[in-house]
Amino acid sequence: MAKVMIMQHPLIQHKIGIIRRQETGSKDFRQMISEIAMLMCYEATRDLRLVDVEIETPICRTTAKELEGKKLAVVPILRAGLGMVDGMLTMIPAAKVGHIGLYRNEETLEPVEYYCKLPKDCAERDVFVVDPMLATGGSASAAITMLKAKGVKHIRLMCIIAAPEGVERMKKDHPDVNLYIGAMDERLNERGYIVPGLGDAGDRIFGTK
Repeated sequence: MAKVMIMQHPLIQHKIGIIRRQETGSKDFRQMISEIAMLMCYEATRDLRLVDVEIETPICRTTAKELEGKKLAVVPILRAGLGMVDGMLTMIPAAKVGHIGLYRNEETLEPVEYYCKLPKDCAERDVFVVDPMLATGGSASAAITMLKAKGVKHIRLMCIIAAPEGVERMKKDHPDVNLYIGAMDERLNERGYIVPGLGDAGDRIFGTK
């Protein structure tokens, strides 16, 4: 069964409070999204395995730790997920980046695919799917289904704000995918937006509304 981890770190919670505010402009919103993603990445990678390696310090030989040969990838769900990529790469700069484009049909609230470009060796990597909002869970579930169809076996989902409905759908559709969540909100409204949420993350990141 998937692990659901809700971040309790004070810095994450403080920055989520800033992006929720209606008066926070696009520049500060983008900066906060990136910083939250960086902090969440730190928490979400705690269980990566380490191996011992022999190295030379300026003083002598010693044993140090490094990540066990696992290659990582970050896959944002377009377009809002792009806001989390820089923060993720700050922590794991060697990661490859793929992109999955989905938009939500405003009548059915179901995702429609329009783009998918992944690293050639994506199936060999631990993949972090990133999207600021997990609302109905439709887009995240569809993106992960696409990844699995391409042979990806090790997937984690990171979102800054989630609704219980989206989490339940993820647990039902992909019980093997761990979820890393900045804040769990109350519910979805009749339009499928998270309450209290922060509005449309894509519009706020890119200043399109």
